[in-house]
Amino acid sequence: MSFNTEIQRRRTFGIISHPDAGKTTLTEKLLLFGGAIQEAGAVKSNKIKKGATSDFMEIERQRGISVATSVLAFNYKDKKINILDTPGHKDFAEDTFRTLTAVDSVIVVIDVAKGVEEQTEKLVEVCRMRNIPMIVFINKLDREGKDAFDLMDEVEKKLGLHVTPLSFPIGMGYDFQGIYNIWEKNINIFEGDSRKNIEETIAFEDVNSPELEKIIGDKAAARLREELELIDEVYPSFDREAYLNGELQPVFFGSALNNFGVRELLDGFIEIAPSPKPKHSDTREVKPDENKFSGFVFKIHANMDPKHRDRLAFIKIVSGTFERNKPYLHVRHGKNLKFSSPNAFFAEKKEIVDISYPGDIVGLHDTGNFKIGDTLTEGEIMNFKGIPSFSPLHFRYINNADPLKAKQLEKGIDQLMDEGVAQLFTLEMNGRKVIGTVGALQYEVIQYRLEHEYGAKCSYETFPAFKACWVQPEDPKSEEFAEFKRIKQKFMAKDKYGQLVFLADSDFSITMTQQKFPSVKLLFTSEFE
Repeated sequence: MSFNTEIQRRRTFGIISHPDAGKTTLTEKLLLFGGAIQEAGAVKSNKIKKGATSDFMEIERQRGISVATSVLAFNYKDKKINILDTPGHKDFAEDTFRTLTAVDSVIVVIDVAKGVEEQTEKLVEVCRMRNIPMIVFINKLDREGKDAFDLMDEVEKKLGLHVTPLSFPIGMGYDFQGIYNIWEKNINIFEGDSRKNIEETIAFEDVNSPELEKIIGDKAAARLREELELIDEVYPSFDREAYLNGELQPVFFGSALNNFGVRELLDGFIEIAPSPKPKHSDTREVKPDENKFSGFVFKIHANMDPKHRDRLAFIKIVSGTFERNKPYLHVRHGKNLKFSSPNAFFAEKKEIVDISYPGDIVGLHDTGNFKIGDTLTEGEIMNFKGIPSFSPLHFRYINNADPLKAKQLEKGIDQLMDEGVAQLFTLEMNGRKVIGTVGALQYEVIQYRLEHEYGAKCSYETFPAFKACWVQPEDPKSEEFAEFKRIKQKFMAKDKYGQLVFLADSDFSITMTQQKFPSVKLLFTSEFE
């Protein structure tokens, strides 16, 4: 196949939602259609039956939540699909925001009973800022929930989207009978027991045909016709241009657990979703069909395989082809690196690939060369932009609980911080280490992983900080800056990259500092340098 055909057949997207809206289950069912797995495991009530394929860290199995973004790929109808399943839990939002820099489109999953939840609002806002095309999937229709029209209104109001339904439920909860596929004009009938298999659909050229009554009954048929008329009047018809520009969001309905409406979503998705898109670097816009390779690291994961201490850097390919054993320039280090075993993923199954194309995600074994945000090219000096590091909201001193394991602890902390799980600050005054995270649950994950992956035990004490502010003086030699450092010396620290950080103890203290030292700028995110 030609290079351009390969680009055109790629679809790289992320699935985002509030925890528990059924995101991991949907991912599983998409894989089921791709023939990638035989039977999908559902994450339910934290008693994991057959663990979901995409949740492979021990702590995820125990909690029934996803804490790491996993990458899954499969082929479906001559398209190559790359899914990034993101953690929904808000303590891991930072990981999700970074993942959004690596996708070309997004599926937003909404729970029919709960409607739009706050975590979804935050993530959708990020997609809107970046104009990422979005498809909305309203899940769990086999449960009692809000009316379909009310839900679409809520999505428009709370998320600021413009929606148009491409499929529509026939009844809901106990009366749920199936889905009318507006996109293909056919009906898919729901039989409560069909969890494992994929139902055949019944095509309808004409909704007014008397056959409809025979299948779903008089009342449901009359109601469906009314609703479809209403949809015609109220919602715009689907326009792919508008969808690709992030101005129109198609909506699909279904029940991922019962494998319902998922095929409609997938078939609609591969037809309308964008193939890999250009990306801005600090020097120019890079297009996928350029023949020279470029890509960037959006995630690092240590110990993918607990038996080997390995780190994988996840690279999103932006342009050209990535070939095994070919040297590429690591822009930040200014040196060439070769990769003898680049991995493609299927959850915990990895396979070595010889060549990858734009849109693909490749895992490179890393001995500590990579940081999040690093760019690899065939020699051109540029950096891809927009991979943020957020100011943490929780701070704790980290202490070594076993003096004999100091080395293991240091190594463990170092590697976990490289992954971007949390940020490490070293106090200037006494060299004590403070860990800052966006969410409190991360401390548990760090503690658990230090013990189980590095054999190091740690304990925490609270550190009275409110926010981390990166410090940028107008003139590093000025008296004002020296005075600032003298007065605030208790709160001054260095981050992992040696940048100066002021750990402010309150909002008030930030305001006062800005008034008193106007030439010292305080920033709340550091783009990964």
